[in-house]
Amino acid sequence: MLFSSLVFLLYFFPVTVVGYYCLKWNRKLQNIWLLFTSIFFYAWGEPKNVLLMLFSIVLNWGAGMLIGRKGAGSSFKKKVMIVDCICNLGILFVFKYLTFVVETLNGMTGRSMVPAVDIALPIGISFFTFQALSYVVDVYKGKTEVERNILYVGVYIAFFPQLIAGPIIQYSDIAEQIRSRKETVHKFSAGIARFSVGFGKKILLANNLAILADYIFNWSKIGQEAYNVPALLAWLGAIAYTLQIYFDFSAYSDMAIGLGLIFGFKFRENFNYPYIADSINDFWKRWHISLTDWFREYVYFPLGGSRVKNKDTMVKNMFIVWLLTGIWHGAQWTFPIWGMLHFTAQLAERFLDIGKMKGHRVIKHFYTMFIVTIGWVIFRADDLYQAGIFLKNMFAMNRNGVFSATALMLVKEYWLWLLLGILFSTPIARNINRMLAEHKMGKAEHVYNACYPFAVIALVILGICYLSMGAYNPFIYFNF
Repeated sequence: MLFSSLVFLLYFFPVTVVGYYCLKWNRKLQNIWLLFTSIFFYAWGEPKNVLLMLFSIVLNWGAGMLIGRKGAGSSFKKKVMIVDCICNLGILFVFKYLTFVVETLNGMTGRSMVPAVDIALPIGISFFTFQALSYVVDVYKGKTEVERNILYVGVYIAFFPQLIAGPIIQYSDIAEQIRSRKETVHKFSAGIARFSVGFGKKILLANNLAILADYIFNWSKIGQEAYNVPALLAWLGAIAYTLQIYFDFSAYSDMAIGLGLIFGFKFRENFNYPYIADSINDFWKRWHISLTDWFREYVYFPLGGSRVKNKDTMVKNMFIVWLLTGIWHGAQWTFPIWGMLHFTAQLAERFLDIGKMKGHRVIKHFYTMFIVTIGWVIFRADDLYQAGIFLKNMFAMNRNGVFSATALMLVKEYWLWLLLGILFSTPIARNINRMLAEHKMGKAEHVYNACYPFAVIALVILGICYLSMGAYNPFIYFNF
């Protein structure tokens, strides 16, 4: 079930909110209601795989209980933690990577050495698996108390706002909120506003930019014999996808954070205007923050991080993290290559001390966005061959020319969405809000405050109208 669907907006969301606040007199019943509705939410699109999510809840709750058992020795705790990691990662491997591994082995040998398998990917398995795994590891490390009530672990893993696309939350950040959160009018109104902004970003910006990006990437796939993609057109497609993936994913995070506030939860931010970064390192401090923090906390630091005597070890640690980051995103060779691109860029920045260089911010920003955009082309491509074709088109290396009348026509048609995409990928809205909070806008503040509720309502109505007309409505990160 998509947040940006009429079923969610007109049926599931209102029923869930009304039921939740009718139970305001009893926190335990509220949590039971949230767990029930979250399971229903997941089962709506994944009726078979809901058993997998329930198994994840029981598995990781049980592992936490064994680790937290009184009298359990350190050796026993470590064995339980290792078994839990193997089970979680094994499930992830089977459902997400087994088909790819079998196809790769058969392709390398030229024959069907291993019977082909075709396993459907459960939505959000990477997100809720990583989140569940972090709970057990934190219990083992003593960073969080073992949770003896399976209901609370269930709410933590299955809570529908961040179940299928994050942000990835540590149990220590939410344990107290599950037990004794406070719902307030301010949280509710802020949550509605945040959800509405995310909904507008998704429907109006991400979806329209997706149409433009898909047009151009699909033209590149059909071959030069059928349609030649000049460099200008290829760059337009790359820029459109760069904006699409940001607004698609950040919009989901906005909606998830907003929904959390409506139920009294406060989730961490997952994006901080990554496209204003002036280095790849800075970009990853701003993009998908919860995933970056997860790999740093549970992979990079345990390996030794950068606080090692030998630089070769530091390079190895970075390589492992970025290889795993690429693999996490999907079972296709394009994803590890995308990860290696960011590894190479970050490694170069570290040895050249680009982060400490003063000045040249504009040059550093364009360099960063160049690497990011090239990376998104690889990320978007169906395979390495198609990625190579598209990259060659971008640099006029396919005898495809530079100028494109089609590109100019598409710019005229989509100029508003491109302009708004570029504009709102900068912190202009945040800066306005800050000026309002500091009362620096004079009389304009009163006008803005009076118009804001109507603007939010109009945004939602316009988005619903788009959905009612059957507008294109993909969600990129549901694939991961």
